[in-house]
Amino acid sequence: MPSGSPKRAAHCSGSAAFPRVRGRLFAMTTTAKRRWSRELDSEVDGIAFASTGPVLLHGYDPPAGGKWMDDVIPGKLGAFDRSTGERLWIAPCEVGYGRGFGAGLGQKGQVIVLGPSQGGHRMVRMAMADGELLESNDIEPFDDAVVHSEVVVCANARSVWGLDTLDLQESWRYGREGERYHGLALCGAYVYATVSSTESGKYGVVRLNAKTGNFEGYLLQPVMPLIRGIAAAGAAVAIVTCELEFLLDDDNRMNFMLQLASHPDEGPRDTLSIAALRADASAGEEPLWYRILETRPVDDLPEISVTADSAKFYLERQAHLEAVDGLSGRTLGSWTVPGLDEKVAFQVVDGAGVLAEETRVSVFELPA
Repeated sequence: MPSGSPKRAAHCSGSAAFPRVRGRLFAMTTTAKRRWSRELDSEVDGIAFASTGPVLLHGYDPPAGGKWMDDVIPGKLGAFDRSTGERLWIAPCEVGYGRGFGAGLGQKGQVIVLGPSQGGHRMVRMAMADGELLESNDIEPFDDAVVHSEVVVCANARSVWGLDTLDLQESWRYGREGERYHGLALCGAYVYATVSSTESGKYGVVRLNAKTGNFEGYLLQPVMPLIRGIAAAGAAVAIVTCELEFLLDDDNRMNFMLQLASHPDEGPRDTLSIAALRADASAGEEPLWYRILETRPVDDLPEISVTADSAKFYLERQAHLEAVDGLSGRTLGSWTVPGLDEKVAFQVVDGAGVLAEETRVSVFELPA
């Protein structure tokens, strides 16, 4: 692992800029405006949404009684107009419902879908115009996947690997003895993968070249007790974690302890926190900003996740959504999003949020 003295980032702040009421962020929260909503006959298990083109939904028809003999339920893919919700087409999909799923737009405006099928895990290309199957290829089972126009990145416990979106072939693979891999984020030229040490059980973040898979260093060496989520936005990478004192130098650790002591929940440690790191940082650099979210016992924590779009992070917490600036952590918008606490999938692109519930899809306007 790289070593050296910690460096201080240009922007580093704690949670003092974010006043709280009973452990929750105090902000001018409004109800998000719903552009459209549509009830569905099938159950949704994934979405794909880009700056242009339709809303894509992957779903399946659950068998009667909720029982089936195979490991995978056959899937289908549907396209809906992003402005009106009008159904454009629905087509059978080689990828069904089971372990692992990923979808997005590939090159030449084609749709990429990957996940389990009746014959093992597959990656497929489909036509955006009508859902026609163009090509399919068998792939290794995965737990996490992110789709970019030129590369799909997958991860399971043993390795992280890239797949070309045109020929659907593996283009690179990364894996090291003593490491296990978890969540993924892809932004610009780099892939960021959550990694844990099999020896210590601690968590960190590794940075890889998105085109070659070359190891570019540790953004964060495995020093954290847990990393629950990761997202990359512009020049910053955010992690949902806990016990931030492991991430801070002595000066900021004192500030952190003072904030922890004054937290309204009055817990002895931060059990849920978010921190942002410079995307090109070296291991040991201080975070750009951080925030203590909860100090309650782990069993009482709410479900929380973080997604990214452009240079912003979107913090999802039950039905509440907050947009923050990636570099400063400054709040840019705060909404109650009906149904977010029942989400199957959620994605924000250019101020529009696509929310998939079990049998409903909605698009919300989220200007920030």
